[in-house]
Amino acid sequence: MLAMDQGVVEEWLSEFKTLPDSAISTYAASLKDKGALVPALYKVIRENYSDLLEPVCHQLFEFYRSGEPQLQRFTLQFLPELLWSLLSVSAARDPHTSGCIEALLLGIYNLEIVDKDGQSKVLSFTVPSLSKPSVYHEPSAIGSMALTEGALANHGLSRVVYSGPHLQRETFTAQNRFEVLTFLLLCYNAALSYMTSTSLQSLCQLSSRVCICGYPRQQMRRYKGISTRLTVTSEFLVQLITGIHYALCNGEVELGSKALDDVLYRAQLELFPEALLVGNAIKSSLHSAALKSNNKEGARSIQVEITPTSSRISRNAVTSLSIRGHRWKRHGEIVDSEAALGGVAIPEISVTGVSGERMPNGDSLRPRVDGRALPDGDMLGAACEVSMDPRGHDSGTRGQEVRRQKSIRNVYL
Repeated sequence: MLAMDQGVVEEWLSEFKTLPDSAISTYAASLKDKGALVPALYKVIRENYSDLLEPVCHQLFEFYRSGEPQLQRFTLQFLPELLWSLLSVSAARDPHTSGCIEALLLGIYNLEIVDKDGQSKVLSFTVPSLSKPSVYHEPSAIGSMALTEGALANHGLSRVVYSGPHLQRETFTAQNRFEVLTFLLLCYNAALSYMTSTSLQSLCQLSSRVCICGYPRQQMRRYKGISTRLTVTSEFLVQLITGIHYALCNGEVELGSKALDDVLYRAQLELFPEALLVGNAIKSSLHSAALKSNNKEGARSIQVEITPTSSRISRNAVTSLSIRGHRWKRHGEIVDSEAALGGVAIPEISVTGVSGERMPNGDSLRPRVDGRALPDGDMLGAACEVSMDPRGHDSGTRGQEVRRQKSIRNVYL
């Protein structure tokens, strides 16, 4: 470690101790202007035998315990590097060199699992429903969903998943190590939009190293670090994939792609269904156009493909307005047809005068022959026959009816 970097770290250690409580917020805002401080702290963390490692870890814990959000995020940006230092030392079976790092990580964990009153936190996560749109999907793109009784009963209901309460830990063991580390990564992912590019790069490197050490892919990646296989859990890999997804969409395309492939490689070897599901879903959703952006500055975001929102009412939907419009259209067609015939209106067929009697059951509207009603198909012929019957009309009326029937046939033909 260079003397200049050591001087920067020592100055940083001394100035916070003499800082009054009223000036903590101003001091937290000024940390981003110290460009040489963060690289120097990374060098201290990577050197496990550095004399500055223990005071640095103590200072970072004081930052987190202060409750100032900016100071807490300043500590969280070093979390991936701290995790790798802990795991690499544990794999080398040299726990004496990682005591201060263990104390820092356990201190952050114990602070996060309780609220301000010291009560255990219970975290809740709402699982989105596929029937409602979100930033990740549109119901119209999935296809038609069967409206069964069960689907209607569950419509609008939200499924809530709870995490906690978590037990406080005083030391790392083989049983609780990844439980604590997974929870710490969850806290880190909650503040991803505030993380620097250096922190995202450290996260991608942590993911690759944890997943390939001790496996044949380590030679392909030409990583010459530890060669001991590290035990991982499916929940830990899922949290890594969440951070990798954010890094991929915010400038770390090369490192993020390698890290995602390495995590999927390890998940296939371990047969972790949760990690495979999340990793393959993210990999298939990232198109080449979305990964070409190499912008590391500006707004932080995650790129997703959202289908255009379809119209809620179809153009062919039957409404009262469409019925009235259809009625007006038909009326206009009738007027046009009359104009095409030279202004001659189509005469109406009236059979009310065929029989002078009105039957109780409405048979007076049908022609009658020999006292019985005929079917609808024989009405026209019956009308001709009845109209020419000399018993019901005189000769003048009979001739007028014949001409009228001929004109009707010509019009329909």
